[in-house]
Amino acid sequence: MGHAHDAGIGTGTSVVLPAARAVAAVECRGGGPGTRETDALSPETLVDAVDAVVLSGGSSYGLAAASSVTDWLGERGRGFCLGQASLVSPVVPSAILFDLTNGGDKSWGEASPYARLGREAIEAASHKDLSLGTVGAGYGAQAGQVKGGLGTASIITAQGLQVAAMMAVNSFGSVFMPGEKCFWAWPFEHGAEFGGHSPPIDFVASFDFTEGTKLNAGLGRNTTIGVVATNAVLTPAEARRVAIMAQDGVARAIRPVHSPMDGDTLFVLATGAQPLGDPDFVAITEVGALAADCVARAIARGVYEASTLFEMRAYIDC
Repeated sequence: MGHAHDAGIGTGTSVVLPAARAVAAVECRGGGPGTRETDALSPETLVDAVDAVVLSGGSSYGLAAASSVTDWLGERGRGFCLGQASLVSPVVPSAILFDLTNGGDKSWGEASPYARLGREAIEAASHKDLSLGTVGAGYGAQAGQVKGGLGTASIITAQGLQVAAMMAVNSFGSVFMPGEKCFWAWPFEHGAEFGGHSPPIDFVASFDFTEGTKLNAGLGRNTTIGVVATNAVLTPAEARRVAIMAQDGVARAIRPVHSPMDGDTLFVLATGAQPLGDPDFVAITEVGALAADCVARAIARGVYEASTLFEMRAYIDC
């Protein structure tokens, strides 16, 4: 992962850079998505792997981050081979979230910062970067009425199966229970990674779904986007099934979710280092189930670790 941000503007970009081309899929369940190259990930298309995935703030401006990442990869000969050894076409799907009204200075004129942020993020990519909260694509994010952020979570089974998630949380909905410090994702918490709070025994969710949500939602002004990565051997169709299952982690962690005002897009990358067990459909189910758990945890961790920015008050300060 690699992250970059601009503190004055109040925005940022994150890149997931696999060591080699990875099988990929995508699932979008929001009513207001902003994406690039997602059609190319359909199982029936020519593309069977990607070179990187970009998540960015900036709404439509943020899609420019993927262009600079594409240029960076092309300079290094990484991409879909076009028949000549020196000619490649990098495949870099991307999703963006809306952070244009968060209080930062957006007067950039005809030159938005996102091409620069994309290059800075990929140049910073490292397997050692464990930054959380107000960082990368989650830098300017807001989750309901509190500061959003970027979170990660992972799990490794006894058999060596690895599943991890990175989520940038900018949701219309709330990530924690009204009147409580407890996250909706609390049943999936490992240790006290997002505070260790559990709900009161007599807690009952209200019928008022707007509690804790953004007071001024605005169409297209939200979106939770992310990437799930696994070392499993998956086909593009199998990766798509994992992406579908992983979206349930978003529903476990945010209420309400997948609204007309959200973009809710989730990518899956499979590196192909760990063969699936037999039967494979049971193994795929395991990958999808673990992915959903990691997504829910990553969403809560992104908000839990966020710091106050501009008028967006952090969860820890509430």
